Amino acid sequence: MVGGYRVVTLCGSTRFKDEFIAAQKRLTLAGCIVISVGLFGHGGDAEVWEGMDEGTLTRTKAMLDDMHKRKIDMADEIFVINVGGYIGESTRSEIEYAKKTGKGIVYLEDVEGE
Repeated sequence: MVGGYRVVTLCGSTRFKDEFIAAQKRLTLAGCIVISVGLFGHGGDAEVWEGMDEGTLTRTKAMLDDMHKRKIDMADEIFVINVGGYIGESTRSEIEYAKKTGKGIVYLEDVEGE
């Protein structure tokens, strides 16, 4: 909590750009400080990757993955945007990291076994 506000980091595939934006608005209006992705690698922002050599691409993706874990560190909980139940490899690693660090986990859509 920061100043009485719950801090929430959004996690999920960046192909769900519209859902990220909707969740950010909804949570903000509910009184949360929302931390989101810096760019939508799978749902736009193609210009970021254009012309990037393979080595730079690999380092950039690793940096973005690590940076998102630091965003989870700053949060009280994560909000998983799992449209149609989809949870990719990166999001799974973020969920596991959140569990390991004692963060709350909320899903957009119900998940069996959670």
